[in-house]
Amino acid sequence: MLTHRRWESLDTANRDWLRAKYHFAVSADGNPDHAALGPLIVWNDDEIAVGSGFPMHGHRDMEIVTYVRQGLLGHRDTVGSEGTIHAGDVQVMSAGTGIRHAEFNKGDVPLKVYQIWLLPRKAGGEPAWDTKPFPRGDRSGRFVTLASGFAGDEGALPIRANARVFGAMLKAGESVRHELSPARRAYLVVASGRIEVNGEPVGPLDGVAITKVAAAQISALEDSELVMVDAG
Repeated sequence: MLTHRRWESLDTANRDWLRAKYHFAVSADGNPDHAALGPLIVWNDDEIAVGSGFPMHGHRDMEIVTYVRQGLLGHRDTVGSEGTIHAGDVQVMSAGTGIRHAEFNKGDVPLKVYQIWLLPRKAGGEPAWDTKPFPRGDRSGRFVTLASGFAGDEGALPIRANARVFGAMLKAGESVRHELSPARRAYLVVASGRIEVNGEPVGPLDGVAITKVAAAQISALEDSELVMVDAG
């Protein structure tokens, strides 16, 4: 079963410094068709103006994966971590018992990021932060595991949720198959390009919830950048 969440159907927030689209409803008056998918509860598409960002604020008991689509993301937090994340790279933060952090645009172009929130397997634990470059060329024609809550996913950033985050770059005409099962759920977003998922056309910036199927057959109609969460 595929549930297509088109860009124009997503809830929106527009401020002087932030433009946001929400793949999952973030308030009681949000799109009722855009419910959580297992541990995956938030997928925000944020555009942050030059010189702006989120001031210091807190989280707890949440796994937050940030995928940078364009620009430079700056990060600092109350456990002493600080970093700059480039386009195509990934940041993970396990909030655990509590962490405060700030995120901001360090570049000279609008910063575009996906903010993906996952419920942890269990509450508590020491807060942690990490980041890693994932060259887009390494993802050519295939899904690469960017972050994982499972042992054995070598090279992936660790998270404490029953989920994996993947990225892929497909040339027009290329296809990739992602094995699932009727009991598993995935959410796929087209960061750029156009694709088909099991024959369903999916346009740029659209999302699609994939449930109750054995596999997702993904074909690129044009050069495409894809980000997907397999939520177990």
